[in-house]
Amino acid sequence: MVLLTIPLAIIGVVIGLLTFQEPFGFMPFLGVISLAGIVINNAIVLIDRIEIEINSREKVQDAVIAACLQRFRPILLATFTTVLGLIPLYLSGGEMWEGMAVGIMVGLLFGTIITLVFIPTFYSTLYKVDYLGYEFDKELLD
Repeated sequence: MVLLTIPLAIIGVVIGLLTFQEPFGFMPFLGVISLAGIVINNAIVLIDRIEIEINSREKVQDAVIAACLQRFRPILLATFTTVLGLIPLYLSGGEMWEGMAVGIMVGLLFGTIITLVFIPTFYSTLYKVDYLGYEFDKELLD
């Protein structure tokens, strides 16, 4: 489940390199490798939180939703700080570093959104969590 997020993040790298008209070379490839590590970390953190919530709640549906709500902000903050930290590298890093910065920035933005949607959906599908007739517990938002 975790490894399936990598190809989804690579879609973002391709979109970013095409949008910014950067060639794919060695440095963007290094960016893909580091991006894979970040996206895998996000997926592991989310799955681990789902497992913790399953052990402490009665309904599996509540556990998946609570885990996503609890990890949403930390994952987004890590993504945004990484992207903001790479903007100076893109702007003034020279031609050697631009492709890597673009690949990581756009790939991470795309990969984070995909991870926050894909992991809970795939987890629910894989473990046959049924949401039909499920009523959302408003206490999860507290």
